[in-house]
Amino acid sequence: MNYKIVRLNTGLRTSKTSSVLIIYTGGTLGMAYDDSGSLVPFNFGKILEKIPILSNMNIAITVISFPEPIDSSNVSMKHWTDMAYIVNENYDSYDGFVVLHGTDTMAYSASMMSYMLQGLNKPVIFTGAQLPISAMRSDARENLMTSLEIATAKINGNPIVPEVCVFFNHMLLRGNRAKKVQSVHFDAFESENFPSLAEAGIVIDYNTAAIRPYEPKKELIYNTQLDNRVMILKLFPGITSKIMDACFDIPGLRGVVLETYGSGNSPSEGWFMNSLARAVKNGLIILNVSQCNGGRVIQGRYETSKELLNVGVVSGADITTEAAITKLMFLLGQYSSADEVKKRLMIPIAGEMTT
Repeated sequence: MNYKIVRLNTGLRTSKTSSVLIIYTGGTLGMAYDDSGSLVPFNFGKILEKIPILSNMNIAITVISFPEPIDSSNVSMKHWTDMAYIVNENYDSYDGFVVLHGTDTMAYSASMMSYMLQGLNKPVIFTGAQLPISAMRSDARENLMTSLEIATAKINGNPIVPEVCVFFNHMLLRGNRAKKVQSVHFDAFESENFPSLAEAGIVIDYNTAAIRPYEPKKELIYNTQLDNRVMILKLFPGITSKIMDACFDIPGLRGVVLETYGSGNSPSEGWFMNSLARAVKNGLIILNVSQCNGGRVIQGRYETSKELLNVGVVSGADITTEAAITKLMFLLGQYSSADEVKKRLMIPIAGEMTT
């Protein structure tokens, strides 16, 4: 992959100057209006013209751009592998990383990066914007500048936030706990089941109790094996056995994230449970997550969810759908044994669920 590399002339460089690698994948933040009024990808070599205050930050900034910026709706496993590869290849050269990404699938990408980059001890901050950087009221400037500050923030020489995060509209969230909930407001992301890691006001107030601790003895392990033979099936009143069986009989399918009601409830009719039991018996891994934003699956709390447990459906606890489907893809890429995948689905990899 032929990446485009730009080194910005920012700040007074000294031996104490922090360094950040910006990975530009695409998205609204990196767009600008051309002479005809159309949105086109922005040339990051000229970013100082858009955000001149960056010149006053004592940060050495390098930008690596994807050859062709992508709409986040088109993000695939290849793009996740590329993002993780860039972090891995440049890990020792920078204090932190900022990933500029479209908002629609940012929570999926941040979740997957948290799994692929095991042993991470540096900040990887995903951010973006609801309005392009050239727009008068754009949120791009503040999101980018604060993300850069967080990516270089240290205490006693150690990074304050050594994990994959999403920063958006003043809030820093754990990446695999974030969910996009707004498309027309600046507060696009929420983390209902886990507290925010920081809030940016006059100062950045870090919630150190919620942040994963810095572990100096850990080394970065870059995992590339993924398996996308998965799907998400959302339950709804009126779902039929034909729909269930058609989904479960997809050739090659290995895993399903089943979005159930409330705390993990589902229809209790015989045909429904029989369909699930048959699928599990045939080797399909089914992970139960709640449809509710902020929901938590408690299999066995009600009679209907107890039956799910009995047929072999795995509880996803309070994991988000975005973190669940990417975790399933990640684990299926690492292990061939369905039993091993099921066991590891119930164990947090990077703080994505509460056990």
